[in-house]
Amino acid sequence: MNELFQKVLAENSILLFCYLIGSITFILGLKMLSHPASARKGNLVAAAGMLIAILATIFLYRTENMSHLGNYAWIFGGLLVGGVIGTLAAKKVQMTAMPEMVSLFNGTGGACAMLISMVEFNKIMEHHPEEMHRGHLLIIVLGAVIGTVSFAGSMIAWGKLAGKIKDKTIPGAQIINFLLFAGIIGLSIALVAGFATTLPVFYAILTLAAIYGILFVMPIGGADMPVVISLLNSFTGVAAAFGGFLYDNPVMLTGGILVGSAGTILTILMCNAMNRSLKNVLLGSFGGAKPGAAGAAKEGGGTYKEISMNDTATLMAYASKVLIIPGYGLAVAQAQHTCHELEKVLEEKGVEVAYGIHPVAGRMPGHMNVLLAEADVLYEKLLEMEDANDQMSSTNVVLILGANDVVNPAAKDDPSSPIYGMPILEVEKAEHVIVNKRSMKPGYAGIENELFFRPKTSMLFGDAKKVLQELVTELKQM
Repeated sequence: MNELFQKVLAENSILLFCYLIGSITFILGLKMLSHPASARKGNLVAAAGMLIAILATIFLYRTENMSHLGNYAWIFGGLLVGGVIGTLAAKKVQMTAMPEMVSLFNGTGGACAMLISMVEFNKIMEHHPEEMHRGHLLIIVLGAVIGTVSFAGSMIAWGKLAGKIKDKTIPGAQIINFLLFAGIIGLSIALVAGFATTLPVFYAILTLAAIYGILFVMPIGGADMPVVISLLNSFTGVAAAFGGFLYDNPVMLTGGILVGSAGTILTILMCNAMNRSLKNVLLGSFGGAKPGAAGAAKEGGGTYKEISMNDTATLMAYASKVLIIPGYGLAVAQAQHTCHELEKVLEEKGVEVAYGIHPVAGRMPGHMNVLLAEADVLYEKLLEMEDANDQMSSTNVVLILGANDVVNPAAKDDPSSPIYGMPILEVEKAEHVIVNKRSMKPGYAGIENELFFRPKTSMLFGDAKKVLQELVTELKQM
């Protein structure tokens, strides 16, 4: 018996050491993700730490009866299936589909946290209901609620980003969401306090949480979606952290706290960038258009002028400074590499080139940064919105590639617009504005952009990649 105790003690020490390594790699990996030059390495470092933690748990963790986990065929079978699916999905996904993949993966994380809480609650009810610790039960309920909201909300976000689910505003949605939230809180208190600690009450809480997750994401659309993705990501991290509490697992706790805190900070920053409040996100009114809003898409809103490829090339070749504003259209066309080629051709002609990045451009946080980093655009050339606006008045030509809502002056000028108050890239301060779009169709928020009809603006229609290729050819001939 003494030998067994010594062996268990030694294995536990190694297990805790592996968890410590995993926690440290998570922190280092997150730190390295703060710069594109080290981001890929940071991902690998964090992934290596996760692998160490997983293998240590499988082979060193001991259950209450001092035995190892066992069931290795099921465990490694699951790891193999999940690993193959995840690898193939990540390799095949297009950059335009990356936001919905992020939502899908985030939703599976929330589902895992929910299932952990379900398993633990069922275990307590079956074996030791009379010895139930209220603090332990509170953690189970919180993990279940937050994980369920994250899962349901992420699945709706995935469907909306993939174009499978349309934005739907339900009459009285705020009141319904408030009542659902109140019901979740009330039933949770009753369950934890011991007034109604039963399986039906627990599953009623999960049901209400799932409905809430669906309803608060359903009406959200337009440029608001990146904020929702960030918020749901923070939910998943918090739910995972509660799982770490349940299993007294430091690496799970550390990972969950890092994801939850990083997602929360990013959500707040993006809410500020959108001039929205977090309260409106939770109540489900975030991004909803006001009834009768003047910002609704309409035809015949004004007269626009087109510009030829030759004139565009001439303007840019003789400019001192060119600022490129990337948007979702650039991602759709997969034109980031051609855009980088345009940058190099212009710089060979002595033109200063930079990129203006709006915090919510694209469909997820950092979408444009990732896109341009893939094309080896220097991080120093990516200007945040405030820095880009400071340089706008000294810019000769602004080239907008598929961006709509983040350059829409209605955000500043039209109080009836759904995006009123959102900080934008103030491109009109530049000498010339050239907008590349496939057509005059409104952007993701579904509202017309008056910028397209203003005197400084010229439209350059066509697929972004094809247009940039022709522009590069014109410039090389000059």
